[in-house]
Amino acid sequence: MKIFYSDNHRKHHPPFEVFDGGKRVPYLENPNRMDQILHALQKKDWAEFIEPLDFGLDPILAVHDKDYMTFLATAWSEWLALDPEVAASPDQNAFLPATFALRRMPRVPSTLLGKAGYYMMDLSACIVAGTYEAIISSAHCALSAADSTFRNQHSAFGLCRPPGHHAGKDYAGGYCFINNASVAANWLSSKGKVAILDIDYHAGNGTQDIFYKRNDVLTISIHGDPDFEYPHFIGFADETGADAGLGFHKNIPLPKDTGNAEYLSALDEALNLIKNFAPNYLVVSAGMDTFDGDPLGTFKVTREGFAEIGKRIAALHLPTAVIMEGGYANEALGTNIVTLLENFNSP
Repeated sequence: MKIFYSDNHRKHHPPFEVFDGGKRVPYLENPNRMDQILHALQKKDWAEFIEPLDFGLDPILAVHDKDYMTFLATAWSEWLALDPEVAASPDQNAFLPATFALRRMPRVPSTLLGKAGYYMMDLSACIVAGTYEAIISSAHCALSAADSTFRNQHSAFGLCRPPGHHAGKDYAGGYCFINNASVAANWLSSKGKVAILDIDYHAGNGTQDIFYKRNDVLTISIHGDPDFEYPHFIGFADETGADAGLGFHKNIPLPKDTGNAEYLSALDEALNLIKNFAPNYLVVSAGMDTFDGDPLGTFKVTREGFAEIGKRIAALHLPTAVIMEGGYANEALGTNIVTLLENFNSP
C-alpha cells in the first residue's frame, strides 16, 4: 500500500491550545501522533512510503476561498510585524483571535485580528511560523493518495497532518486548516462519482459545508452527537443537503459510550447508502478518536472494532483514498490505524 507522507508536518507544532473554560494545555494534535503511526507502519512489509507530489494551489483553491488561503499564508508574518514581544520569542507564542464572527453579517474585517476571528472557528486552530508549509504539504499528501487511487485503481493512504475535516470553505477549526479529504474528493470528482465516509469521532462539519449543495459527491459522517459534542452547531441528523445536494449528505450522530456493535450498525447503514450511490471512488476520513480511551472522545470502539470497520469498508471493493484525521490516544494510535489499513492492502 502506498503511504504518502511528508516530514513538513513537524513545522506545525504550537506550544499550547486553549480548552473549554479558557484552560491552556499542551497541543494535543502534535508531531508525536505521526511518529506513532510511522513506527507502526514501518514494521509492515506492505507499507511503501512515498513523498507527496506538488499539485500547486489550484486543487486547493477549487475547494477553499482564495482570501482565506491568503490569510493562512500571511497571518504569522503579519502578526510578528505588529507585535515586537511575539517577534522576540516566537517559539512561545501561537496566533489566535479573541473575537469570533457570528457570520450573521458576513463582512470580512480589514484588520489582522478581525480576519482571524472571521476565518477561525475556535482556539485549537493555532498558527505558528511553520503552519502554512505544513498544511500545504498535508493537502498534497491527500492529493497524492487520490492521484494514486485514480491511476492504479487501488487504495492508498494519505498520512496527513494537520488533519482537515473541520476546515470549511473559508474557516479553520478543530486543528484543521485545509480540508484534505475534500480537496482529494473534489479532485477525484472530475474522474467519476465520489463518496466521502467520515469515521472520525467528531462531525465532519467542514466537509459538510463544502459539499452541502452538490450531488456529485455523497458525504456521510458517523460521529458523536453534536448535542453534547464538538463542533456543537452542525452534524445533526436532519441536515441532509440543500438545493441540488438535497439527500446527498447524511449525518449519523451517536450517543456517548457507543461500542463496537452500535458503531458497526451505523457503519452498515452508511455503507448501504454508498452502495446505492454507486461511486467510482471512495474517500475515507479516518479518525481514530472513536477508540475507547481517547482523551477527546466518549466512544468505546476497540482494536477489534477497527479491524471490522476496515474489513467492511474494504468489502465495497472501491478504489479508496484513506485520509488521516484525528486520534489522540497516541500510544495506541499507530496500531489502530494499521489495524484499519491492513484490510485495504491486497492487490
